[in-house]
Amino acid sequence: MLALAALPDNDFISTWKAPGAAPLDFTGRKVAAVFIVDDQNVRVAAEEALAREVTARGAAGLATYRILPKELLAKKDEAKAWFERAGVAGLVVLRLVQTDKDKVYSSAIWASGYYNYAWDYWGYGWASVYPIGKAREQRTFTVETLLFDLTKGTPIWAGVTRTTDPKDVQSYVKGLAVDVVKQLEKDGLVKTRVR
Repeated sequence: MLALAALPDNDFISTWKAPGAAPLDFTGRKVAAVFIVDDQNVRVAAEEALAREVTARGAAGLATYRILPKELLAKKDEAKAWFERAGVAGLVVLRLVQTDKDKVYSSAIWASGYYNYAWDYWGYGWASVYPIGKAREQRTFTVETLLFDLTKGTPIWAGVTRTTDPKDVQSYVKGLAVDVVKQLEKDGLVKTRVR
């Protein structure tokens, strides 16, 4: 299970749109959402959030865990057959591709009489060596997202997000789903949210 340590912003570090890609009209058509991750709870939360965002834009968003048996997730031919039988026209795939863990140190502030004379400072400095602040662990998550038109099987759009120190997994993946669909709107590929 992912153990995540501020409700972050999901920064898009790159996006790509297929040459000649026109706005997609999935109105009334099924679009499946999947998050490729080994934590089932995180996967369900992300897929549900993404399906809601897709549905809010006129398509019929489906969380993949609801239509595809878990044991078939890694079997591409069987998965393809399930999606075809379900009549899925589009697929939004999120995948956690990297987790970085770093030590982050707080900055040190100095103010003392020892700084007024070089040799006073020298003696003081070597007598009191401290690490620069206390270290804390910081995690950065990188997620790639792809949008496929399943009528052709081709990718239409891709993006990579990076997020640092999300506190709550559920809030993180829900926010990620919203941010992905907003970026798709911004890139002119999906309708704006139906109010």
